[in-house]
Amino acid sequence: MKNPYLNQTPDLLRVLFFFYLVLFNWPLAAQEPYWQQRVSYEIDVDFNHIQHQYSGSQRIVYQNNSPDTLKHLFFHLYPNAFRVGSEMDAWRSRIPDPDPRITNGLTGITPEEEGYLHVRSLQMNGDPLPFKENRTVLEVRLPTPIPPGRSAILDMLFDGQVPRQVRRSGRFNAEGVDYSMSQWYPKICGYDHKGWHANPYVQREFYGVWGDYDVTIHIDSSFILGATGYLQNPQEAGGGYEDPSRPLIRSNAAQKTWHFIAPNVHDFVWTADPDYTHTRQVMQDGTEFHFLYLKTADNQKAWAALPAYVDSALLFINATFGPYPYRQFSVIQGGDGGMEYPMATLISGNRGLRSLVGVTIHELMHTWYPMVLSTNESLYPWMDEGFVSYAESEVISRLFSQVSPLNAHMGSYQGYYGLVRSGLQEPLTTHADYYLSSFSYGTSAYSKGDIFLHQLGYIIGKEALDRTMLRYFKEWQFKHPTPTDFVRVAEREADQELDWYQEFWINTTRTIDYGIDSVWTKESQLHVLLRQYGTMPMPVDLAVKSPDGVVTRVTIPLDIQRGEKRVDQYFTPDSVAPDWPWTFESYELIIPGSWQTTGLEVSIDPTQRMADIDRSNNIFLVH
Repeated sequence: MKNPYLNQTPDLLRVLFFFYLVLFNWPLAAQEPYWQQRVSYEIDVDFNHIQHQYSGSQRIVYQNNSPDTLKHLFFHLYPNAFRVGSEMDAWRSRIPDPDPRITNGLTGITPEEEGYLHVRSLQMNGDPLPFKENRTVLEVRLPTPIPPGRSAILDMLFDGQVPRQVRRSGRFNAEGVDYSMSQWYPKICGYDHKGWHANPYVQREFYGVWGDYDVTIHIDSSFILGATGYLQNPQEAGGGYEDPSRPLIRSNAAQKTWHFIAPNVHDFVWTADPDYTHTRQVMQDGTEFHFLYLKTADNQKAWAALPAYVDSALLFINATFGPYPYRQFSVIQGGDGGMEYPMATLISGNRGLRSLVGVTIHELMHTWYPMVLSTNESLYPWMDEGFVSYAESEVISRLFSQVSPLNAHMGSYQGYYGLVRSGLQEPLTTHADYYLSSFSYGTSAYSKGDIFLHQLGYIIGKEALDRTMLRYFKEWQFKHPTPTDFVRVAEREADQELDWYQEFWINTTRTIDYGIDSVWTKESQLHVLLRQYGTMPMPVDLAVKSPDGVVTRVTIPLDIQRGEKRVDQYFTPDSVAPDWPWTFESYELIIPGSWQTTGLEVSIDPTQRMADIDRSNNIFLVH
């Protein structure tokens, strides 16, 4: 047949070819290449410990790696939340169970005890910029936008006041630490494929831009500091950082200068107290750990024993979740409980050994999630607290050997079941600040997030989960991964389709409930009728235990898995049954062989990794 287009004009052919490209290559065109912004900070701050105030200057080089022309900039001014009438103050009065640290901290606070952070001037490339302080966010409209691929130099002067200890940051905490300086400087907001994330600070999570920090702090010479980064002048600063083989730089000045460099991080924290005890230890992997705490008769034994536990933990962590990528880490008494920062953590320190080890391991694991695998923890708090809770349980179970790794997560399951019973569950897609109760937020982010991983091991096998965690670290370190990025890594390691798991467990509040309806034999084959009572589908592991103790293990995949687990250290199946179509309410399992029903015990999910909200129908005894 003659081609009708052969005699058309070249212009028409070009138009038709263009539409062909758009129509058939649209999916490729819609996949935007990964990018992330980049920033460097040079901060110089003068600290007045008499008035609890500081003045600073900072130069920011902001690299716009996005495909967008930026017409605005936004900065976080976190200390402005620590005052009466702030967004934080208003929100804690609206939820039914506000954090008591915030309620107690803001009740009766005076202007002299409030926090503030005010910008005095701002320039871009030497030209003054107009700006507006909107409570905890500085809004900047750019007269000259920043095009894609270009950078801008931002010079800023600012003043701050350290609040009475309220939440994470502040002065004179309950244990006597003078200054916990977290979220203390004007910090540029995150900008990614979803646009700007200029969220007001109401108490919860953070999101930062990858970059390099050069921070100089001038403070009374009596103070010892702990901080993110590598101290550049240890012989001048002293405080336990100096090299004993080299002479100290003596000074009679009233102030001392501390100069830190922190490469490839997305925040900077520091603390100060004149009474810190500072010890350090080089771990077996070569990482230098600094421990700064206020020594008391009650806590000194626990702090002295802590480094050995950290040393053992770090070997397991590096092998299981990816190698620690910096040269040092600081465990610092400060803050109001436990809070993570790059290369450092602030923890309350008057604890027994088990509690001190637990909080240290939890906060250390935050180095991986989200300090190196830097998810937007405001949008995905479960990828922050949930992943850390999973890792913490795995580590602690091996350090203390009192609970098996398989059972180490049972507290998270019980917490989740309590949330389901309460009727307060919200989807894990909820922004951290938007949860309607602290109970719902905490249980969702920590417990349900932990279960996401532990239950994933049930679906794909523990070995595949372990490979997933390492591959996730390798592919996404120093980037901003999303839930989909993690799931895609798991799919490749498991050779399964797992989008259904993300869509049900993360995007909804559907619950899992499977039960055994009946068991019988027919022509010596064992028949088990299973029912799905819940609203979320799952593959089903089933074990049949005979009277003589022999266990037969079968796994029933979901059809939408497009695969199944074959190896699992906790439950390796003897056989794989035909798929269970997820829309079918019931399923008849047939196990070949010569079966006698009397004395059989049939159980669903004997490892109890599936978050089945009603286990009363999971075991069937044949008498």
